[in-house]
Parts: sequence; structure tokens; C-alpha cells
Amino acid sequence: MTPGTLVLDCEGLSRAILQTPELTAWLAAAEAEDLRVVVSVATLVEVSHPRLNRARYEWTLSRLNVEPVTREIARDAAQLLAAAGLHGHKHAIDAMVCATALGLPGPVTVLTSDVGDIAAISQNRLRIVKI
Repeated sequence: MTPGTLVLDCEGLSRAILQTPELTAWLAAAEAEDLRVVVSVATLVEVSHPRLNRARYEWTLSRLNVEPVTREIARDAAQLLAAAGLHGHKHAIDAMVCATALGLPGPVTVLTSDVGDIAAISQNRLRIVKI
């Protein structure tokens, strides 16, 4: 039985790649508690930029579970956006992260700098921690 899941959004993944003390502590705690640490494949695109340290990026990803964006996730994300009254143009990746998180074994905690958007899109059905 899985004791829960930790989801990293773009900011969470960025900080994991940078090995910030806060994210290093979260990842160590997740490992100690046997939590599954997940990132949406959509987040991989969002975190990409020309100055990204590719070696740290690849090493970080090797320690995480990367979840695909399936047709079902896309459908669920669109439904979440509609329910929140938001547009996919601005909130598509957050919606895919939420749809992914809502389908994972709970309890699910999302580490994000985007607390308001994640809370609105997920309809407060996720534990959200501001980082």
C-alpha cells in the first residue's frame, strides 16, 4: 500500500534541480516515508530553458516518477479548468498537474509557488504547500 504521493510543479522541479535546501529536505523526507515523488511530463517542458543545467536535470529526473499526459488526463484537466472558470491558454500546465495529482494514490501533496491557481483548479482536493 502506498502511503501517499508528493507532486512537484515547475517551481518544485526547478528547486529540486537546483538542489535548494528546502527541496532537498522534502525529497529526503519523502524517501524516508516511502512516498512516491511525481512530476507531470508537462512540467518537464515548462521547466526547460537555455540555462538549465542538463546534468542536474537528468540526475533529478532519474530520482522521480514522470507521469504521462494521457487523453484521460487532458480531458480531466479541461474539466477542472471549466469548473474553475479558467482558460487553458494561461492555466493548461497547472491543470494537467492537478489532473495528474488527483489521479494518484493519496494523500497527495503538491509543492508549488502557485498556491492560488492550484487550489482553484483542484477545487481544494489536494494538500498544497507553498515553496
